[in-house]
Amino acid sequence: MVLAAAMFGVPALYVPGFALLLAFGVAWTWVRLAALRAGLDVEPGPRTVVEDEPYPLMVRARSGGLPLPGGTATHPLARGPMPIDTSTAVLEIASLRRGRQRIEPPMLVVTDPLGLASSRVRATSSATVLVLPRVEDVVAQGAAMNGTDDATAGSARATPGAGLGKRALDFEVDGLRSYRPGTPASRIHWPILARTGELVERRLVGGADGSPIVVMDAERPVDSDALDRAVRAAASLCFHLASVRGCLLVGCGERVPLRIDRELRTWPQAHARLALVEPSQSPPDPRIAGAKGTVIWVSANGTVPKLPAGLATGAAYLVAATPLDLGPPAFTVAGCQGHALGAGQARPKARAA
Repeated sequence: MVLAAAMFGVPALYVPGFALLLAFGVAWTWVRLAALRAGLDVEPGPRTVVEDEPYPLMVRARSGGLPLPGGTATHPLARGPMPIDTSTAVLEIASLRRGRQRIEPPMLVVTDPLGLASSRVRATSSATVLVLPRVEDVVAQGAAMNGTDDATAGSARATPGAGLGKRALDFEVDGLRSYRPGTPASRIHWPILARTGELVERRLVGGADGSPIVVMDAERPVDSDALDRAVRAAASLCFHLASVRGCLLVGCGERVPLRIDRELRTWPQAHARLALVEPSQSPPDPRIAGAKGTVIWVSANGTVPKLPAGLATGAAYLVAATPLDLGPPAFTVAGCQGHALGAGQARPKARAA
């Protein structure tokens, strides 16, 4: 406007032209001085979050004595900028992958009310969070896990194909059967009795008197997504099985299994251990569990393990993160398929455990 006023001889343009120049100068000076004194503090957030849950990154701006003209707190992983003043603002950080993650420092963008000038101030501290694998439902497929009684681990005497696999089911590895007089009360499946009014007992198969053993095999996974699916499946199985009668968790490179009791007192420790699972070069050894209970081998590489004879006598399952040619799955969990491994079943691509 000032140039136009000078070139074309229009004095009326001088007033708005110099006014805008003065406004820009004041805004630029205010923003620069405020940014030099301002700061952004990151307050401690939760130590752990579950996958797909946003991490609340709490930030507070410091003005340094000079009032902030305005600003927003931003982060590359945040869902959007958050207007901020001297009070605490919360940035929701999404897309965090399983494991221990370091969240980069957020940024304070100082701007004037008219948006004529801006300046960025990076926070001096970051945050660290442990992202836990999410726990998903275990869905039984037909009556594959219930022996000859044609019952489903979520409904008493259900008809095959009657909505099976379309809803979450209570998972019981050894299956269910109709109640027989004289069965101890500890074997009765009380949740089904409460829902249907029919007595159903847990059917124990050979070697299932001990706690189930969940083996997390992270040897040479197909890719990172397959490993994450396998970890979610292992976490889901541990959580559901432990609430029934406890279970053991065996991981790669571990010499002592972790026992998860029915009260889930050690579940946070197991959950954190699974969150830190990394690719391994060798498979775990299920024999360190020292028991002959049901073995559930969770594999991230799609290879069928050759279990020791004492651990695969009709009570072994393979949960694979990739499709396998082992017939219809007995159950599905976290995008993985669980197959029963019978004593005489062929074991393609077998390897020694």
